[in-house]
Order: sequence, then structure tokens, then C-alpha cells
Amino acid sequence: MTNTGNRRVVANITLSLDGRTNGPGGDYDMSWIVPHAVSDTARDRMVQMAEAATTALLGRKNYQGFGGYWPVVAADADADPRDRMFGQWLDKVEKVVFSSTLTEAAWQHSRIADTDPAAAVRQLRTQPGGDIVVLASNSIIKALLAADEVDRITITQCPEVAGGGARLFEDGFPATSWALTDLSSTETGALYLIYDRVRGV
Repeated sequence: MTNTGNRRVVANITLSLDGRTNGPGGDYDMSWIVPHAVSDTARDRMVQMAEAATTALLGRKNYQGFGGYWPVVAADADADPRDRMFGQWLDKVEKVVFSSTLTEAAWQHSRIADTDPAAAVRQLRTQPGGDIVVLASNSIIKALLAADEVDRITITQCPEVAGGGARLFEDGFPATSWALTDLSSTETGALYLIYDRVRGV
């Protein structure tokens, strides 16, 4: 998918039933997500999202974590074909990394952004391309929601109570309206929800 108009910004996130993006142990307390991320439906949706996107936005932690994992999967002939496809897409896609500490981005087709996420997105929207996807980077999604620069939210709602941890939706965001445009359930009991921003009402 390529266009020369206003590109769609898609925020992709996984949430627990109590609205957490991680557990009480911190950023890497995400074991409750894993069973729901490797279901057939989750993998199919992951590929579907990637096929429409030509730019990925990442924070430092996800960039480093993804960079240490997905290139290996992309080259693994024994990996699930959908995982391989996603890994190969991540290798090739334009990756914009938001970090105040990284000085270089070694992963191919990566660059470090020298501006805030909302300003970077406004610039990307003027350029040709497909969807601009934020891959599970909580801080970037929050910044874009606060600036009303998100057009679609894809949420994997896991049937788990994390019992603590970071939240995506906190007090202080502007009031906005969203329309449910797609819904499916996975083999593990998670819900895959797609909400599109309703503007001009």
C-alpha cells in the first residue's frame, strides 16, 4: 500500500484486562503476553498489519529488543512462516527510533529521530508511503495520542490481570471518539480490536 496523501498512523499495543502494557516487575515483565502473541490469529493479524505499513516507529527498548530477536527469526528456515515474514519485513522497513541515549542505529534501514514523535509523524505524513505503525512502544503511542496524531489503534486484549505495571490510557489525554471497525477472537481467548479515529463529528 503506497499513497502520496495523508498517511495513516497505526498504534499497535497489547493490554491486560486491567489495562496494563507490562506487569508490576517493570518494562520486561511481559510473560503474560507471550501465549497470546504466538496464536495463529495473532500471527495472521501481525502479517496483515505489516503488509500495509512502510514505516515503523520504535522506542529505544523495543528497537534493541526487536533488533536482537527478529533478524534471527527472519533467517530461520524452521520458524513459523508468518514469523519469518514479519522478521523480514522488520529488516527491510524504514525504522524511526526515538531515543535520547542512542548515538547510532546499526540495524539496516534505521535512523534516530531528532524530534518528538508528533513532529516526526507530521513530517512523515507529507511523504509517500503506506501506514506508519508504532510497534508496542508505550511512550510513543502516548505522545501521539496526546497530540491527536493516531488514526487507528489495534489492541490485543489479553484475558490476563497483570496486577500492576504501566498503563496506556491515563488521565490527561484529550477526549476523542473511536469506531470499532474490526473484531476477532484468538484461540487463547484474547480479543483483537481495531478502532479508527472518528473526526469531524
